[in-house]
Amino acid sequence: MNFIVLDLEWNQSPVGKSGEIRHLPFEIIEIGAVKLTEQLTTCGAFREVVKPQVYRSLHAKTRQIVSLRAIDFEHARCFPEVIHDFLEWCGEDAHFCSWGPSDLMELQRNMAYHQLPIPFPFPFLYYDIQKIFSIVYEDRKSRRSLEYAVDFLKIPKEGAFHSAQSDAYYTACIMQHLTLPQITANTSVDYFHTPDTRKQEFSLRYPTYDKFVSKPFSSKVQAMKDRIVTSTVCSECGKSAPKKIRWFSVGGRNYLCLACCAEHGYIKGKIRLRHREDGLYYAVKTTRPVTSEEAQAILDRKEAQREKRRLHDSGEEFPEDDD
Repeated sequence: MNFIVLDLEWNQSPVGKSGEIRHLPFEIIEIGAVKLTEQLTTCGAFREVVKPQVYRSLHAKTRQIVSLRAIDFEHARCFPEVIHDFLEWCGEDAHFCSWGPSDLMELQRNMAYHQLPIPFPFPFLYYDIQKIFSIVYEDRKSRRSLEYAVDFLKIPKEGAFHSAQSDAYYTACIMQHLTLPQITANTSVDYFHTPDTRKQEFSLRYPTYDKFVSKPFSSKVQAMKDRIVTSTVCSECGKSAPKKIRWFSVGGRNYLCLACCAEHGYIKGKIRLRHREDGLYYAVKTTRPVTSEEAQAILDRKEAQREKRRLHDSGEEFPEDDD
């Protein structure tokens, strides 16, 4: 097994949204990667500049952040050639890692635009080192910049940030400050391809929570009427857990509930409804055990929502919900 630590730089329409191609908002202009063994030792590196074919002029923001200039693209190859060699370099048993969730999504968007086969499995699981850094070193919720993590771990700065090669190198260095179990216990799901049918729906179990990803629905209302989407199951015993507080909205696409297993206690449910590019919705549901204090906080939030609706119906002023 090898880890492929990937970083991409990309360009966008130099004239803004009016010149943007809907299915390719970002065009890859540089691929950088470091290959690590299962022992987290470096065993290879890949770097190549990619000749832009869609957005041929660099956006002002791209010129500001990325060190590449027009001369760098003069002898560069096009994306289909570069990605072919990159995937061959990765090898068959490659496990992808990146700093944040964007790189693999944009890699697949670029492959789809060029009508190239996408060889990744379904569901496509990868390692978001930004998230794992937060799990191991901070509060699980914060998402720090790459440079912050490098400074936090006192990693020597040997190259400029916002270079695909340097950023892949720094991400690999951060991985070498983690243990293999810390990495492999915390996979992330890539949502470029999501289930198209009930049969393709899948669930994942993590150390502190469970995740379920649904098939698509035509509307948010339809999704929240689906019994499988809204079910709550205890991860300890696998039995259905009755709801103490039914699903309620905490924003346009987020919902909370509170369930209780008679044997194992309270369970918090959270559903995020995500929009697919075809206009349909799919649900990402997480459930996890919570303390009685956390359960009370969900109840308080539900009561606050009820009071907010009451004030709205009565025409009184009410504070905005942060969600």
